[in-house]
Amino acid sequence: MQNLFDDIRPYTDAEIPAAMQRIVSSEHFPKACGLLFPGVSQAEVEARLLSCHTVDAFQRRVMYDIIGTIVRRSTDGLTVSGLDQLQPEKSYLFVSNHRDIMLDAAFMQMLLSDAGLPTSEITFGANLMQGQLLIDLGRSNKMFRFERPTTSTSRRDFLLKMKEASAYIRYTICQKKESVWIAQRNGRTKDGLDVTDQGVINMFSLSGGEDRGASLGELNMVPVAISYEWEPCDKLKALELFARESGEPYVKKPGEDLNSILTGITQPKGRVHLAAGKPITEEELRPYKNWSTGDFNRQVAALIEQQITACYRLYPNNYIAAWMLSGKKLGDFTPEEQQTFQKYVESQVKGCPEKVREILLKIYANPVLRTL
Repeated sequence: MQNLFDDIRPYTDAEIPAAMQRIVSSEHFPKACGLLFPGVSQAEVEARLLSCHTVDAFQRRVMYDIIGTIVRRSTDGLTVSGLDQLQPEKSYLFVSNHRDIMLDAAFMQMLLSDAGLPTSEITFGANLMQGQLLIDLGRSNKMFRFERPTTSTSRRDFLLKMKEASAYIRYTICQKKESVWIAQRNGRTKDGLDVTDQGVINMFSLSGGEDRGASLGELNMVPVAISYEWEPCDKLKALELFARESGEPYVKKPGEDLNSILTGITQPKGRVHLAAGKPITEEELRPYKNWSTGDFNRQVAALIEQQITACYRLYPNNYIAAWMLSGKKLGDFTPEEQQTFQKYVESQVKGCPEKVREILLKIYANPVLRTL
């Protein structure tokens, strides 16, 4: 059965030693060492990688330290809630809001491990799996290839890819008994509005039976909200949205995704909180199973969004941005926090059109304004 998914699945334990050899032999390995293991010699990192003979060893000896370093260097603390309601013997489909290309899922893996829960497999956009080094690092870290629609992808080919992804996710959860992390939408949220794509819900159902409630119920969907005090890549997101709103087709520049990954890793993020909601059960979905496909998908998306919105942690920056746009003080913040945020915004939009400033403020304000 597993051979059916060889083109998308993560590496198995048997494939880890060869992957470690390729990683340490990569021409990009020295630069990666300096970024991901500051203060550690290249020889020590190489020895640590070559000592890994299983996926679990790679995650414990390598990835856990990398994520811990990012937390210490670029955040003011990573906190969590809701994981205590999950059961170690169960596998879940974590449906998360998506603010940073790499860190949303990475932080969750660290928190799952700290809570004594198994780490999950992680969807990884095919557009990001470029170059052998990234492929080896990703697939060694339980990441599996997930196709994104492109202008050159035919509808038929994309549907086949979605059926394969759906079958793999169901196989992973129901047969391998491993959890899966996936974003609630295609790509990161860039405007601060965490909206669940109905197409993602439809994809989940492609591998199930006719009883849609039972089909999704067995996946144990858990909505997840990650909240950053300082939004990763906020200026880059604002500039991209400005370009799109200007009416011109937006074409990513070479290396743009990599730049976003590196910016997300290094940019100060302030406080970060991850909250897991309650699993969505078959019983909860049963009333909607006979609805039309579109109505059913919309309802499931709404259930996920409701929990993500309720779990999302609002910071003073969110309230300050909402006040700057609406003139209404909708939450507490101090004069010092206001001054710090306003100074930050002006530094980011200096030399940019006024519209960029408005877009940047909305990234922070929308999580507040959408609750009104």
